[in-house]
Amino acid sequence: MIRRISLNTNMENTENYSEIEEQNRYMELAGKELAELSGMLGRPLKAIVVTFGCQMNARDSEKLRGILKKVGYETTERESDADFVIYNTCTVRENANTHVYGRLGKLVSLKRKNPQLHVALCGCMMQEPEVVAKVRKSYPVVDLIFGTHNLFQFPELLYHVIHDRKRVIEVWEGTDKIVEDLPIERKYSFKSGVNIMFGCNNFCSYCIVPYVRGRERSREPEAILSEIRGLAKDGVREIMLLGQNVNSYGKNLAEPVSFAQLLERVCMIDGIERVRFMTSHPKDLSDELIRVIAEQPKICRHLHLPVQSGSTEILRRMNRKYTREDYMTLIGKIRAAVPDLSLTTDIIVGFPGETEEDFADTLSLVEEVGYDSVFTFIYSKRTGTPAAAMPEQVDDKVVHARFDRLLETVKKGAEEKCARFAGRTMDVLVEEVNKEPGYVTGRISHNLVVHFPGDESMIGTTVPVKLDDCRGFYYFGTPVLPDGKE
Repeated sequence: MIRRISLNTNMENTENYSEIEEQNRYMELAGKELAELSGMLGRPLKAIVVTFGCQMNARDSEKLRGILKKVGYETTERESDADFVIYNTCTVRENANTHVYGRLGKLVSLKRKNPQLHVALCGCMMQEPEVVAKVRKSYPVVDLIFGTHNLFQFPELLYHVIHDRKRVIEVWEGTDKIVEDLPIERKYSFKSGVNIMFGCNNFCSYCIVPYVRGRERSREPEAILSEIRGLAKDGVREIMLLGQNVNSYGKNLAEPVSFAQLLERVCMIDGIERVRFMTSHPKDLSDELIRVIAEQPKICRHLHLPVQSGSTEILRRMNRKYTREDYMTLIGKIRAAVPDLSLTTDIIVGFPGETEEDFADTLSLVEEVGYDSVFTFIYSKRTGTPAAAMPEQVDDKVVHARFDRLLETVKKGAEEKCARFAGRTMDVLVEEVNKEPGYVTGRISHNLVVHFPGDESMIGTTVPVKLDDCRGFYYFGTPVLPDGKE
Protein backbone atom coordinates (compact mmCIF):
# COMPACT_ATOMS: atom_id res chain seq x y z
CA MET A 1 0.00 0.00 0.00
CA ILE A 2 1.14 3.60 -0.52
CA ARG A 3 1.04 6.64 1.67
CA ARG A 4 -0.49 9.51 -0.27
CA ILE A 5 1.39 12.79 -0.07
CA SER A 6 -1.12 15.63 0.05
CA LEU A 7 -0.30 18.04 -2.75
CA ASN A 8 -3.18 20.40 -2.00
CA THR A 9 -1.76 23.43 -0.23
CA ASN A 10 -5.07 25.31 -0.32
CA MET A 11 -6.67 23.57 2.64
CA GLU A 12 -9.68 25.93 2.56
CA ASN A 13 -10.65 24.53 -0.84
CA THR A 14 -10.05 20.83 -0.25
CA GLU A 15 -13.43 19.70 -1.60
CA ASN A 16 -12.82 21.45 -4.92
CA TYR A 17 -9.35 19.99 -5.34
CA SER A 18 -9.98 17.33 -7.96
CA GLU A 19 -8.36 13.95 -8.41
CA ILE A 20 -7.01 14.92 -11.82
CA GLU A 21 -5.25 17.96 -10.31
CA GLU A 22 -3.70 15.63 -7.76
CA GLN A 23 -2.47 13.28 -10.44
CA ASN A 24 -1.17 16.14 -12.59
CA ARG A 25 0.99 17.26 -9.69
CA TYR A 26 2.34 13.74 -9.30
CA MET A 27 3.23 13.74 -12.99
CA GLU A 28 5.24 16.92 -12.41
CA LEU A 29 7.06 15.37 -9.45
CA ALA A 30 7.74 12.13 -11.31
CA GLY A 31 8.97 14.14 -14.29
CA LYS A 32 11.51 15.95 -12.13
CA GLU A 33 12.75 12.65 -10.69
CA LEU A 34 13.04 11.20 -14.19
CA ALA A 35 14.87 14.24 -15.54
CA GLU A 36 17.45 13.97 -12.77
CA LEU A 37 17.98 10.28 -13.45
CA SER A 38 18.23 10.90 -17.19
CA GLY A 39 20.88 13.56 -16.54
CA MET A 40 22.89 11.20 -14.37
CA LEU A 41 22.76 8.46 -17.00
CA GLY A 42 23.40 10.82 -19.90
CA ARG A 43 20.55 9.39 -21.98
CA PRO A 44 16.75 9.53 -22.23
CA LEU A 45 14.74 6.82 -20.47
CA LYS A 46 12.40 4.65 -22.49
CA ALA A 47 9.13 2.85 -21.73
CA ILE A 48 6.93 0.21 -23.31
CA VAL A 49 3.30 -0.70 -22.60
CA VAL A 50 2.37 -4.26 -23.56
CA THR A 51 -1.38 -4.89 -23.87
CA PHE A 52 -3.19 -8.18 -23.40
CA GLY A 53 -6.91 -8.62 -23.98
CA CYS A 54 -9.80 -6.52 -25.18
CA GLN A 55 -10.43 -3.08 -26.70
CA MET A 56 -11.06 -1.71 -23.20
CA ASN A 57 -7.53 -2.72 -22.23
CA ALA A 58 -6.18 -1.19 -25.43
CA ARG A 59 -7.81 2.12 -24.53
CA ASP A 60 -6.45 1.92 -20.97
CA SER A 61 -2.99 1.36 -22.44
CA GLU A 62 -3.30 4.58 -24.42
CA LYS A 63 -3.81 6.38 -21.10
CA LEU A 64 -0.78 4.64 -19.60
CA ARG A 65 1.35 5.65 -22.59
CA GLY A 66 0.05 9.22 -22.34
CA ILE A 67 1.08 9.45 -18.68
CA LEU A 68 4.51 7.94 -19.34
CA LYS A 69 5.09 10.39 -22.19
CA LYS A 70 4.05 13.39 -20.08
CA VAL A 71 6.40 12.27 -17.29
CA GLY A 72 9.27 12.16 -19.77
CA TYR A 73 9.69 8.61 -21.01
CA GLU A 74 10.36 8.02 -24.68
CA THR A 75 8.43 5.20 -26.35
CA THR A 76 10.14 2.00 -27.45
CA GLU A 77 8.71 -1.11 -29.08
CA ARG A 78 11.34 -3.42 -27.58
CA GLU A 79 11.35 -4.59 -23.97
CA SER A 80 15.11 -5.07 -24.19
CA ASP A 81 15.53 -1.30 -24.77
CA ALA A 82 13.12 -0.20 -22.03
CA ASP A 83 13.72 1.34 -18.62
CA PHE A 84 10.05 0.89 -17.73
CA VAL A 85 7.98 -2.12 -18.82
CA ILE A 86 4.29 -2.31 -17.98
CA TYR A 87 2.02 -5.24 -18.77
CA ASN A 88 -1.68 -4.36 -18.98
CA THR A 89 -3.13 -7.78 -18.32
CA CYS A 90 -6.24 -9.78 -19.20
CA THR A 91 -7.70 -12.64 -17.18
CA VAL A 92 -10.70 -13.77 -19.23
CA ARG A 93 -8.93 -17.05 -20.01
CA GLU A 94 -6.36 -18.97 -18.00
CA ASN A 95 -3.77 -19.06 -20.78
CA ALA A 96 -3.63 -15.24 -20.63
CA ASN A 97 -2.32 -15.50 -17.07
CA THR A 98 0.19 -18.16 -18.03
CA HIS A 99 1.48 -16.00 -20.87
CA VAL A 100 2.11 -13.07 -18.53
CA TYR A 101 4.06 -15.24 -16.07
CA GLY A 102 6.24 -16.45 -18.94
CA ARG A 103 6.96 -12.90 -20.06
CA LEU A 104 7.88 -11.89 -16.49
CA GLY A 105 10.45 -14.65 -16.29
CA LYS A 106 12.24 -13.25 -19.33
CA LEU A 107 12.50 -9.79 -17.73
CA VAL A 108 14.77 -11.05 -14.93
CA SER A 109 17.85 -11.10 -17.17
CA LEU A 110 16.96 -7.66 -18.56
CA LYS A 111 16.84 -6.23 -15.06
CA ARG A 112 20.28 -7.65 -14.30
CA LYS A 113 21.65 -5.85 -17.36
CA ASN A 114 19.78 -2.61 -16.60
CA PRO A 115 19.45 -1.87 -12.86
CA GLN A 116 17.29 1.17 -13.74
CA LEU A 117 14.57 -1.05 -15.21
CA HIS A 118 11.18 -0.87 -13.48
CA VAL A 119 8.47 -3.47 -14.16
CA ALA A 120 4.76 -2.87 -13.57
CA LEU A 121 1.64 -5.01 -13.80
CA CYS A 122 -1.89 -3.67 -14.05
CA GLY A 123 -5.26 -4.63 -15.52
CA CYS A 124 -7.83 -7.34 -14.85
CA MET A 125 -5.39 -10.06 -13.80
CA MET A 126 -4.27 -7.88 -10.89
CA GLN A 127 -7.79 -7.81 -9.45
CA GLU A 128 -7.39 -11.47 -8.46
CA PRO A 129 -5.94 -11.68 -4.90
CA GLU A 130 -4.29 -15.04 -5.56
CA VAL A 131 -2.48 -13.59 -8.58
CA VAL A 132 -1.16 -10.63 -6.59
CA ALA A 133 -0.01 -13.02 -3.85
CA LYS A 134 1.82 -15.16 -6.41
CA VAL A 135 3.52 -12.19 -8.04
CA ARG A 136 4.48 -10.74 -4.65
CA LYS A 137 6.11 -14.02 -3.63
CA SER A 138 7.56 -15.43 -6.85
CA TYR A 139 8.34 -12.44 -9.08
CA PRO A 140 10.55 -9.91 -7.27
CA VAL A 141 11.29 -8.40 -10.69
CA VAL A 142 7.90 -6.61 -10.43
CA ASP A 143 8.10 -3.15 -8.81
CA LEU A 144 4.51 -1.93 -9.20
CA ILE A 145 1.11 -3.63 -9.10
CA PHE A 146 -2.27 -1.91 -9.49
CA GLY A 147 -5.69 -2.87 -10.81
CA THR A 148 -8.51 -1.72 -13.07
CA HIS A 149 -10.25 0.48 -10.51
CA ASN A 150 -7.33 2.80 -9.75
CA LEU A 151 -5.68 3.12 -13.14
CA PHE A 152 -6.11 6.89 -12.80
CA GLN A 153 -3.66 6.68 -9.85
CA PHE A 154 -0.80 5.59 -12.10
CA PRO A 155 1.06 8.95 -11.88
CA GLU A 156 0.99 8.78 -8.09
CA LEU A 157 2.10 5.15 -7.99
CA LEU A 158 4.81 5.77 -10.57
CA TYR A 159 6.18 8.66 -8.53
CA HIS A 160 6.45 6.49 -5.43
CA VAL A 161 8.23 3.72 -7.33
CA ILE A 162 10.80 6.15 -8.74
CA HIS A 163 11.22 8.29 -5.62
CA ASP A 164 10.98 5.69 -2.84
CA ARG A 165 12.75 2.92 -4.77
CA LYS A 166 10.46 0.37 -3.14
CA ARG A 167 7.85 -2.04 -4.43
CA VAL A 168 4.36 -0.50 -4.58
CA ILE A 169 1.17 -2.59 -4.50
CA GLU A 170 -2.15 -0.74 -4.63
CA VAL A 171 -5.20 -2.72 -5.77
CA TRP A 172 -8.71 -1.46 -5.06
CA GLU A 173 -11.60 -3.91 -4.67
CA GLY A 174 -13.98 -1.49 -6.38
CA THR A 175 -14.76 2.15 -7.07
CA ASP A 176 -17.52 4.49 -8.14
CA LYS A 177 -14.99 7.01 -9.50
CA ILE A 178 -14.66 8.03 -13.12
CA VAL A 179 -11.64 10.29 -13.49
CA GLU A 180 -11.64 12.32 -16.70
CA ASP A 181 -8.90 14.12 -18.66
CA LEU A 182 -5.92 11.81 -18.17
CA PRO A 183 -3.23 12.23 -20.85
CA ILE A 184 -3.67 9.86 -23.80
CA GLU A 185 -1.19 8.71 -26.42
CA ARG A 186 -3.25 7.23 -29.26
CA LYS A 187 -2.00 4.40 -31.42
CA TYR A 188 -3.67 5.91 -34.50
CA SER A 189 -4.03 9.58 -35.37
CA PHE A 190 -7.21 9.04 -37.40
CA LYS A 191 -9.23 6.69 -35.19
CA SER A 192 -9.76 6.27 -31.48
CA GLY A 193 -11.66 4.31 -28.88
CA VAL A 194 -13.82 6.22 -26.40
CA ASN A 195 -14.92 4.69 -23.11
CA ILE A 196 -18.59 5.37 -22.46
CA MET A 197 -18.93 3.11 -19.42
CA PHE A 198 -16.98 0.80 -17.16
CA GLY A 199 -17.82 -2.49 -15.45
CA CYS A 200 -20.55 -5.07 -15.98
CA ASN A 201 -23.73 -6.14 -14.17
CA ASN A 202 -24.52 -9.29 -16.14
CA PHE A 203 -22.66 -12.00 -14.19
CA CYS A 204 -22.56 -14.62 -16.92
CA SER A 205 -21.67 -17.77 -15.02
CA TYR A 206 -18.37 -18.34 -16.89
CA CYS A 207 -17.12 -14.75 -16.81
CA ILE A 208 -14.78 -13.11 -14.34
CA VAL A 209 -15.18 -9.60 -15.78
CA PRO A 210 -17.79 -8.31 -13.26
CA TYR A 211 -15.47 -9.35 -10.44
CA VAL A 212 -12.39 -7.62 -11.86
CA ARG A 213 -14.02 -4.64 -13.61
CA GLY A 214 -16.74 -3.98 -11.03
CA ARG A 215 -20.32 -2.79 -11.42
CA GLU A 216 -21.53 -0.70 -14.34
CA ARG A 217 -20.61 2.98 -14.23
CA SER A 218 -21.68 5.20 -17.15
CA ARG A 219 -19.88 8.39 -18.05
CA GLU A 220 -21.96 11.54 -18.35
CA PRO A 221 -23.04 12.02 -21.98
CA GLU A 222 -21.63 15.55 -22.20
CA ALA A 223 -18.20 14.31 -21.05
CA ILE A 224 -18.28 11.70 -23.83
CA LEU A 225 -19.43 14.18 -26.47
CA SER A 226 -16.84 16.74 -25.37
CA GLU A 227 -14.08 14.14 -25.71
CA ILE A 228 -15.28 13.17 -29.20
CA ARG A 229 -15.46 16.81 -30.30
CA GLY A 230 -11.86 17.20 -29.18
CA LEU A 231 -10.85 14.09 -31.10
CA ALA A 232 -12.60 15.38 -34.22
CA LYS A 233 -10.66 18.65 -33.98
CA ASP A 234 -7.49 16.57 -33.65
CA GLY A 235 -8.16 14.81 -36.96
CA VAL A 236 -9.89 11.65 -35.75
CA ARG A 237 -12.36 10.37 -38.36
CA GLU A 238 -13.50 7.10 -36.82
CA ILE A 239 -14.39 6.39 -33.21
CA MET A 240 -15.33 3.21 -31.38
CA LEU A 241 -17.56 3.56 -28.33
CA LEU A 242 -16.39 1.07 -25.71
CA GLY A 243 -18.04 -0.72 -22.81
CA GLN A 244 -18.45 -4.26 -21.50
CA ASN A 245 -22.13 -3.92 -22.49
CA VAL A 246 -22.76 -0.67 -24.36
CA ASN A 247 -26.45 -1.49 -24.76
CA SER A 248 -27.02 -0.87 -21.05
CA TYR A 249 -25.31 2.53 -21.14
CA GLY A 250 -26.94 5.29 -19.12
CA LYS A 251 -29.13 3.22 -16.82
CA ASN A 252 -27.28 4.36 -13.69
CA LEU A 253 -27.09 8.05 -14.57
CA ALA A 254 -29.04 10.59 -12.51
CA GLU A 255 -30.83 11.50 -15.74
CA PRO A 256 -30.94 8.24 -17.75
CA VAL A 257 -29.89 8.40 -21.39
CA SER A 258 -30.20 5.37 -23.66
CA PHE A 259 -27.34 4.12 -25.78
CA ALA A 260 -29.41 4.81 -28.90
CA GLN A 261 -29.86 8.44 -27.83
CA LEU A 262 -26.13 8.78 -27.18
CA LEU A 263 -25.36 7.34 -30.62
CA GLU A 264 -27.63 9.89 -32.32
CA ARG A 265 -25.85 12.74 -30.56
CA VAL A 266 -22.42 11.33 -31.46
CA CYS A 267 -23.41 11.14 -35.12
CA MET A 268 -24.17 14.88 -35.11
CA ILE A 269 -20.53 15.80 -34.39
CA ASP A 270 -18.81 17.35 -37.40
CA GLY A 271 -15.60 15.67 -38.55
CA ILE A 272 -16.51 12.20 -37.35
CA GLU A 273 -17.18 10.03 -40.40
CA ARG A 274 -17.50 6.57 -38.88
CA VAL A 275 -18.91 5.35 -35.57
CA ARG A 276 -18.38 1.83 -34.25
CA PHE A 277 -19.21 0.29 -30.89
CA MET A 278 -18.70 -2.84 -28.84
CA THR A 279 -19.67 -4.96 -27.07
CA SER A 280 -23.44 -5.46 -27.36
CA HIS A 281 -25.35 -7.89 -25.14
CA PRO A 282 -28.35 -9.41 -26.96
CA LYS A 283 -30.68 -9.07 -23.97
CA ASP A 284 -30.33 -5.26 -24.01
CA LEU A 285 -30.37 -4.58 -27.76
CA SER A 286 -33.51 -2.48 -28.21
CA ASP A 287 -35.75 -1.75 -31.17
CA GLU A 288 -34.75 1.89 -30.70
CA LEU A 289 -31.09 0.98 -31.22
CA ILE A 290 -31.86 -1.03 -34.35
CA ARG A 291 -33.75 1.98 -35.73
CA VAL A 292 -30.84 4.33 -35.05
CA ILE A 293 -28.34 1.96 -36.68
CA ALA A 294 -30.55 1.82 -39.77
CA GLU A 295 -31.12 5.59 -39.95
CA GLN A 296 -27.64 6.94 -39.19
CA PRO A 297 -25.22 6.58 -42.15
CA LYS A 298 -22.19 7.31 -39.95
CA ILE A 299 -22.79 4.14 -37.93
CA CYS A 300 -20.69 1.38 -39.47
CA ARG A 301 -22.51 -1.53 -41.06
CA HIS A 302 -21.09 -4.00 -38.55
CA LEU A 303 -22.51 -5.38 -35.32
CA HIS A 304 -20.69 -7.69 -32.93
CA LEU A 305 -23.40 -9.59 -31.07
CA PRO A 306 -22.02 -12.43 -28.91
CA VAL A 307 -24.33 -15.46 -28.75
CA GLN A 308 -21.92 -17.84 -26.89
CA SER A 309 -24.07 -20.92 -27.59
CA GLY A 310 -26.92 -22.00 -29.84
CA SER A 311 -28.48 -24.14 -27.11
CA THR A 312 -31.17 -22.62 -24.90
CA GLU A 313 -30.21 -24.98 -22.07
CA ILE A 314 -26.55 -23.96 -22.21
CA LEU A 315 -27.55 -20.29 -22.42
CA ARG A 316 -29.57 -20.81 -19.24
CA ARG A 317 -26.58 -22.38 -17.51
CA MET A 318 -24.45 -19.49 -18.74
CA ASN A 319 -26.94 -17.00 -17.23
CA ARG A 320 -27.18 -15.16 -20.53
CA LYS A 321 -30.86 -14.21 -19.93
CA TYR A 322 -32.11 -14.99 -23.44
CA THR A 323 -33.03 -18.13 -25.37
CA ARG A 324 -31.99 -19.33 -28.79
CA GLU A 325 -35.41 -18.22 -30.04
CA ASP A 326 -34.95 -14.74 -28.52
CA TYR A 327 -31.62 -14.37 -30.27
CA MET A 328 -32.94 -15.51 -33.65
CA THR A 329 -35.92 -13.13 -33.36
CA LEU A 330 -33.45 -10.31 -32.71
CA ILE A 331 -31.38 -11.34 -35.74
CA GLY A 332 -34.54 -11.23 -37.84
CA LYS A 333 -35.28 -7.66 -36.73
CA ILE A 334 -31.71 -6.57 -37.47
CA ARG A 335 -31.66 -8.19 -40.92
CA ALA A 336 -35.00 -6.59 -41.80
CA ALA A 337 -33.82 -3.11 -40.79
CA VAL A 338 -30.25 -3.30 -42.17
CA PRO A 339 -30.08 -6.09 -44.77
CA ASP A 340 -26.39 -5.78 -45.64
CA LEU A 341 -25.14 -5.48 -42.04
CA SER A 342 -22.09 -7.60 -41.21
CA LEU A 343 -22.69 -9.71 -38.12
CA THR A 344 -19.94 -11.21 -35.97
CA THR A 345 -20.20 -13.14 -32.73
CA ASP A 346 -18.44 -15.02 -29.93
CA ILE A 347 -18.99 -18.73 -29.26
CA ILE A 348 -17.74 -20.85 -26.37
CA VAL A 349 -17.24 -24.57 -26.93
CA GLY A 350 -17.23 -27.11 -24.10
CA PHE A 351 -19.20 -25.25 -21.46
CA PRO A 352 -20.01 -27.55 -18.49
CA GLY A 353 -22.90 -29.84 -19.33
CA GLU A 354 -22.71 -29.26 -23.10
CA THR A 355 -24.05 -32.37 -24.83
CA GLU A 356 -23.67 -33.38 -28.45
CA GLU A 357 -27.25 -32.14 -28.99
CA ASP A 358 -26.38 -28.76 -27.47
CA PHE A 359 -23.34 -28.48 -29.71
CA ALA A 360 -25.43 -29.40 -32.76
CA ASP A 361 -27.72 -26.49 -31.86
CA THR A 362 -24.70 -24.19 -31.97
CA LEU A 363 -23.62 -25.45 -35.39
CA SER A 364 -27.13 -25.00 -36.79
CA LEU A 365 -27.39 -21.47 -35.37
CA VAL A 366 -24.12 -20.49 -37.08
CA GLU A 367 -25.49 -21.79 -40.38
CA GLU A 368 -28.86 -20.05 -39.94
CA VAL A 369 -27.49 -16.63 -38.98
CA GLY A 370 -24.75 -16.44 -41.60
CA TYR A 371 -22.01 -14.61 -39.70
CA ASP A 372 -19.22 -12.72 -41.44
CA SER A 373 -16.84 -13.92 -38.74
CA VAL A 374 -16.98 -15.87 -35.49
CA PHE A 375 -14.57 -15.61 -32.58
CA THR A 376 -14.39 -19.13 -31.19
CA PHE A 377 -13.16 -20.05 -27.72
CA ILE A 378 -12.67 -23.22 -25.74
CA TYR A 379 -14.29 -22.87 -22.31
CA SER A 380 -11.75 -21.76 -19.73
CA LYS A 381 -12.49 -22.46 -16.08
CA ARG A 382 -12.04 -19.26 -14.06
CA THR A 383 -11.78 -19.70 -10.31
CA GLY A 384 -14.48 -17.76 -8.48
CA THR A 385 -17.10 -18.01 -11.21
CA PRO A 386 -20.21 -20.23 -10.79
CA ALA A 387 -19.34 -22.28 -13.89
CA ALA A 388 -16.03 -23.38 -12.37
CA ALA A 389 -17.92 -25.33 -9.71
CA MET A 390 -20.48 -26.86 -12.08
CA PRO A 391 -20.56 -30.64 -12.51
CA GLU A 392 -20.31 -32.27 -15.95
CA GLN A 393 -17.10 -30.56 -17.05
CA VAL A 394 -16.66 -31.73 -20.65
CA ASP A 395 -13.76 -34.05 -21.54
CA ASP A 396 -10.86 -32.20 -23.13
CA LYS A 397 -10.69 -34.47 -26.19
CA VAL A 398 -14.39 -34.01 -26.84
CA VAL A 399 -14.06 -30.23 -26.53
CA HIS A 400 -11.19 -30.03 -29.01
CA ALA A 401 -13.00 -32.26 -31.51
CA ARG A 402 -16.08 -30.03 -31.30
CA PHE A 403 -13.93 -26.92 -31.61
CA ASP A 404 -12.43 -28.20 -34.87
CA ARG A 405 -15.89 -29.00 -36.24
CA LEU A 406 -17.09 -25.50 -35.33
CA LEU A 407 -14.12 -23.92 -37.09
CA GLU A 408 -14.95 -25.84 -40.28
CA THR A 409 -18.58 -24.72 -40.17
CA VAL A 410 -17.61 -21.11 -39.47
CA LYS A 411 -15.00 -21.07 -42.24
CA LYS A 412 -17.39 -22.39 -44.88
CA GLY A 413 -20.23 -20.03 -44.02
CA ALA A 414 -18.13 -16.92 -43.42
CA GLU A 415 -16.20 -17.24 -46.66
CA GLU A 416 -19.45 -17.36 -48.61
CA LYS A 417 -20.89 -14.43 -46.65
CA CYS A 418 -17.82 -12.21 -46.98
CA ALA A 419 -17.63 -12.79 -50.74
CA ARG A 420 -20.94 -10.98 -51.31
CA PHE A 421 -19.13 -7.66 -51.86
CA ALA A 422 -16.88 -8.93 -54.66
CA GLY A 423 -16.91 -6.58 -57.64
CA ARG A 424 -18.34 -3.63 -55.70
CA THR A 425 -16.51 -0.37 -55.07
CA MET A 426 -16.52 0.58 -51.39
CA ASP A 427 -14.84 3.21 -49.21
CA VAL A 428 -11.79 1.94 -47.33
CA LEU A 429 -10.27 3.80 -44.38
CA VAL A 430 -6.53 3.13 -44.74
CA GLU A 431 -4.93 2.03 -41.47
CA GLU A 432 -1.37 0.93 -42.21
CA VAL A 433 1.26 0.00 -44.73
CA ASN A 434 1.07 -3.68 -45.60
CA LYS A 435 4.00 -6.06 -45.13
CA GLU A 436 3.73 -6.71 -48.85
CA PRO A 437 5.74 -3.88 -50.52
CA GLY A 438 3.61 -1.39 -52.41
CA TYR A 439 0.37 -2.24 -50.59
CA VAL A 440 -1.69 -0.66 -47.82
CA THR A 441 -4.40 -2.14 -45.60
CA GLY A 442 -7.69 -0.71 -44.41
CA ARG A 443 -11.29 -1.56 -43.56
CA ILE A 444 -14.67 -0.99 -45.12
CA SER A 445 -17.63 0.06 -42.99
CA HIS A 446 -18.54 -3.62 -42.59
CA ASN A 447 -15.19 -4.17 -40.80
CA LEU A 448 -13.76 -6.40 -43.53
CA VAL A 449 -10.06 -5.93 -44.25
CA VAL A 450 -8.94 -4.80 -47.71
CA HIS A 451 -5.40 -4.82 -49.14
CA PHE A 452 -4.69 -2.70 -52.20
CA PRO A 453 -1.83 -0.84 -53.94
CA GLY A 454 -0.80 2.34 -52.11
CA ASP A 455 1.76 4.05 -49.92
CA GLU A 456 2.19 5.61 -46.48
CA SER A 457 0.68 8.94 -47.57
CA MET A 458 -2.73 7.24 -47.75
CA ILE A 459 -2.85 6.31 -44.05
CA GLY A 460 -5.84 7.95 -42.38
CA THR A 461 -7.58 8.74 -45.67
CA THR A 462 -10.71 7.17 -47.12
CA VAL A 463 -10.17 5.66 -50.57
CA PRO A 464 -12.80 4.15 -52.92
CA VAL A 465 -11.58 0.66 -53.76
CA LYS A 466 -12.97 -1.94 -56.13
CA LEU A 467 -13.07 -5.25 -54.26
CA ASP A 468 -11.61 -7.62 -56.81
CA ASP A 469 -10.74 -10.83 -55.03
CA CYS A 470 -12.15 -12.24 -51.78
CA ARG A 471 -9.65 -14.43 -49.93
CA GLY A 472 -11.90 -15.77 -47.21
CA PHE A 473 -12.01 -13.05 -44.58
CA TYR A 474 -10.30 -10.27 -46.54
CA TYR A 475 -10.12 -8.72 -50.00
CA PHE A 476 -7.53 -7.60 -52.49
CA GLY A 477 -8.72 -4.56 -54.39
CA THR A 478 -7.87 -1.74 -56.78
CA PRO A 479 -8.16 1.95 -55.88
CA VAL A 480 -10.61 3.88 -58.04
CA LEU A 481 -9.48 7.31 -59.27
CA PRO A 482 -11.77 10.39 -59.08
CA ASP A 483 -12.63 10.00 -62.77
CA GLY A 484 -13.83 6.46 -62.11
CA LYS A 485 -10.75 4.78 -63.60
CA GLU A 486 -8.80 2.12 -61.72
